[in-house]
Amino acid sequence: MKLIASLTSPFVRKVRVALAEKRIDYELEIDIPWNEDTKVHLYNPLGMIPVLLRDDGEAVYDSRVIVEYLDTASPVSRLIPEDSRQRVYVRRWEALADGITDAAVAIFLERKRPAERQDPAWIVRQEQKVFRGLEAMSEDLGEKNWCSGEGITLADISAGCTLGYLAFRFPEIDWKNAHPNLAALFDRLHERASFKDTIPVA
Repeated sequence: MKLIASLTSPFVRKVRVALAEKRIDYELEIDIPWNEDTKVHLYNPLGMIPVLLRDDGEAVYDSRVIVEYLDTASPVSRLIPEDSRQRVYVRRWEALADGITDAAVAIFLERKRPAERQDPAWIVRQEQKVFRGLEAMSEDLGEKNWCSGEGITLADISAGCTLGYLAFRFPEIDWKNAHPNLAALFDRLHERASFKDTIPVA
């Protein structure tokens, strides 16, 4: 398999962590969708990463679909519970984490526009999504070591990648002091090779 990716994308990181946790070998191909020479659109008509190219040549996207595919491709370290209620709970965690990430990415891209073309009110609206999302994650986690059950699941991976993206792109957001339980989860996840080996770099 081949993963078409950027090393700074939190959605790519989610897939890379899942691949590591599932112990699935793959080839990593770096392709930045913003570059003029990008070929991402040849595999995903939306021109977005990550894209997983299966051995039969079929392209799988986006990150949520890729991770679900990977979880069925190998019995190692099931990341999505089979129990329907727990499955929904884990996928809700993923939806919340992805939503926070979407808002953060939107802020990052808006701030790259010329200052006179930026929309401050729109940025504030996205920031509110981030802050409300962090509060919801903190409340759901409570005093637990893991988001769901007694070990790592897709919920933890999604949360960890979102928090990692905030730490990478928005160091001014002091979520670690605001939510110590999320900080503890973040530190716990970064003891794992899957997270250590995928820390985003500029």
